[in-house]
Amino acid sequence: MRVSTYLKKWFPAFALPTSLAFLLAFLVPFAMGLYLSFTKFQVITDARWIGVGNYTRAFTENTTFLRALWFSVRFTAVSVIVVNVLAFTFAMLLTKAIRATNLFRAVFFLPNLIGGIVLGYIWQLLLNAILGKLVQHDLTYNPAYGFWGLVIVNSWQMIGYMMIIYIAGIQNIPGDVIEAADIDGARFWPRLLRVTIPMVASSITICTFLTLTNSLKLFDQNLSLTAGAPQQGGVYTTSGLSLDIFRTFYAIRNHQGVGQAKAVMFFVIVAAIAFVQLRATRSREEH
Repeated sequence: MRVSTYLKKWFPAFALPTSLAFLLAFLVPFAMGLYLSFTKFQVITDARWIGVGNYTRAFTENTTFLRALWFSVRFTAVSVIVVNVLAFTFAMLLTKAIRATNLFRAVFFLPNLIGGIVLGYIWQLLLNAILGKLVQHDLTYNPAYGFWGLVIVNSWQMIGYMMIIYIAGIQNIPGDVIEAADIDGARFWPRLLRVTIPMVASSITICTFLTLTNSLKLFDQNLSLTAGAPQQGGVYTTSGLSLDIFRTFYAIRNHQGVGQAKAVMFFVIVAAIAFVQLRATRSREEH
């Protein structure tokens, strides 16, 4: 009783700093950005209301939005599959009784600690050297090279992080469940499909959500690895949505409002996809 009274008394004091930080760092900028998407401006002090004009221009004057959206969707679909399949595979291997398990876990997790810009430039040098010997070209020569280069870089960075989450889920499976499967004579694939995967459904939900949202929002690796190149007909063929919004806002004259409108639409798209994914995977957990 005393603990409950103590928590009620001091909860506002402890929650206030976090609430203020959330208000100032997220809610206020988000509200301002939403308002600016309906204005024409160069700096926020000269914003002039124009209604939905920026949203119209995003699809008429500046047609790169849909191209970038399609690129991000394709990239995300491939990345979600590659990252989660490999991360789960490594997690299964590193929960076995093998030597130097902790060392392997640390090595796989290490790329996640490297900044995306640095990572992109490092892999640009590596991949261009390989492609230079094989086909006498680099990443920015063919859109396919850039696409798969981004998949490799993104997967290399994220697999270790997702692997740790899967390891936690696998280690949380009750031992008696595994023993019962062994007693029943369950082979590897039936045990994997009917015991292991259903028991780590919550880890799958988390990893899928993180991989999905991070891949859709990819920016720094995209900027440093290909910068959207090559161009075809004046269009950057390996530019995701984040990079396209950045270019619209800063590289095209008098398009700040259009860039802000794209950012709002980008937020809605990511939130909607993430919500659908969470509902779908959570419903599978319940079953």
